[in-house]
Amino acid sequence: MMDDCELELIVKELEADHSEALKEIDRELDAKTSTLSVDDYEKIQKVGQGTFGEVFKVRHKTTKEIFALKRLKIEKETEGFPITALREVRILRSLSHKNIVSLKGICHRRNPGINGYRYEFYLLFEFCDHDLAGLLSQKVEISLPVKKGIAKQLLTGICFLHRNNILHRDLKASNILIDRTGTLKIADFGLARLTVAPSAPDRRVCYTGRVVTLWYRPPEILLNDRCYDRPVDLWGAGCIIAELWTKCPLMQGDTEVNQLRLIINLCGSFTPATWPAVEKLEAFKNTKLPMDTKRTLREKLAPKIPCQSALDLIDKLLACDPSKRLDADQSLAHEFFQEEPLAGDLSCLSQSGISFLEYLGQANRSRSVAAVAAHINNFRSAGPQSFRGRGGVLPGGLSGAMNGAANPFRYRGLPPDPDNSNINFDRIY
Repeated sequence: MMDDCELELIVKELEADHSEALKEIDRELDAKTSTLSVDDYEKIQKVGQGTFGEVFKVRHKTTKEIFALKRLKIEKETEGFPITALREVRILRSLSHKNIVSLKGICHRRNPGINGYRYEFYLLFEFCDHDLAGLLSQKVEISLPVKKGIAKQLLTGICFLHRNNILHRDLKASNILIDRTGTLKIADFGLARLTVAPSAPDRRVCYTGRVVTLWYRPPEILLNDRCYDRPVDLWGAGCIIAELWTKCPLMQGDTEVNQLRLIINLCGSFTPATWPAVEKLEAFKNTKLPMDTKRTLREKLAPKIPCQSALDLIDKLLACDPSKRLDADQSLAHEFFQEEPLAGDLSCLSQSGISFLEYLGQANRSRSVAAVAAHINNFRSAGPQSFRGRGGVLPGGLSGAMNGAANPFRYRGLPPDPDNSNINFDRIY
């Protein structure tokens, strides 16, 4: 038997271990929740604007390192850290991958307010010189190996997210960044979330339908399927990869019904034969959509995309039935990436020393919610427009069907966003 002295010694050791464990937890929490002072950074230029805030290129005053600083919009002076940013921060803190933008920290500034002090919060990110939308809108010439490199890195990043049970839910060209070393980064995790396992084998988990920018929104979400999963991100990937050749978004609708019609014009009608589960969706039953349109994606895109393996990959990513869509692993194993020429280095995009940022390339036009609303209203009522957006003419008239009718002009504005307001930055982190 142990005497009292031995027992007392063991208790003290256990208490010491427990205290050290608690201290370690405290240190970890402090490291993850403490904020930096925004006054340690000097502003170089504004590189993004949206309803939820602004993005600036900044330099650390001491180290001279360059970062991107995203200011979070706080609606009311009494509010603390915006709840809309909490999920984004939590997800980004849990990720570490070369193809995912890196969150470097959270910054704050304390200003005098009506009731004491008012805090401003900022997210500090690594800075990337280009976004894909900026490169494409400036008509930068991209070789086939570089296109393969962009597509491969994009799918590699998506593969990492999905293996970690994360849905991005807003993949589009302006959320794809490229740094000066040629590394692609998936950005803007404001709509991302962890997937949830169903509580029983016969049950499905439902999520919000107010996700994915309209031009990149897959048909299952447009038809109000709330039990979507990883295929929603692969539809966006297919749209982005196609843009490497078309230089503009494939399907530029201004309403959800219009977007569905544009998808049908390209990918064919949704029928039980091509998509067995579609009959279960209420929106499919209640929406009058063409039922006899043939799939013409290959024929319409072939003039723009002469690479047959690329066309095949895009065709399989843009399958209307999400269960038939390639996943990220299958896409990376596609012959497009196996045949010559192989995926190339993206650093050549930075050799000129010029940064291609969509926001800076279009800084002369208003990006406010009011401007977008007025823009769309004018588009609906006044006929042909001359706005400078990322819209463009596509093979087969893919960008013009309004309510199913042929449209002689194109929508050249911004895509309506997930909650019908412009909640995305042009160049977003």
